[in-house]
Amino acid sequence: MRALIIYYSRNGENYFGGSIKNIKKGNTEVVAEKLHELTGADLFKIEQVNPYSDNYKTCTEEAKKDKQNDARPELVSYPDVYEYDEIYFLYPNYWGTMPMAVFTLLDKVDLSEKTIYPLCTNEGSGMGSSLRDLKKLCPGSEIKDGLPIYGSEVYECDADLKRWLGK
Repeated sequence: MRALIIYYSRNGENYFGGSIKNIKKGNTEVVAEKLHELTGADLFKIEQVNPYSDNYKTCTEEAKKDKQNDARPELVSYPDVYEYDEIYFLYPNYWGTMPMAVFTLLDKVDLSEKTIYPLCTNEGSGMGSSLRDLKKLCPGSEIKDGLPIYGSEVYECDADLKRWLGK
């Protein structure tokens, strides 16, 4: 079985348990790299042609506007998923679900007949409605139990990842 890690992550200013910090690598990317080390799965990063601002407050407003408009931000590229059976799908919680760039990818890439393992970084909002949204956008896929990880704890999430992988 071949596995692919598809992830959306953003560096710059991020929210960490009550304060804003500037980070060089996004929380979800940190988890994607850890998952890659544990599974050997290939990596694909979802990148917007016009990325959100590095400023946290501006980014949240841009993301909120995109969600309200059900926007589909243009992506730099799309993964070829044909040769993969399992997809680890990693994303931050933006306004209660996945970032709209993830919706763009799911509108264009057929994940039917794939097993999808969702993982959502967040600071207390958990998976939000992302599992329901994934099921709606990926008919014909098997969606496994999701794993929410606090963004401020991504450097200490190894045990959580191993438990999740053991399910």
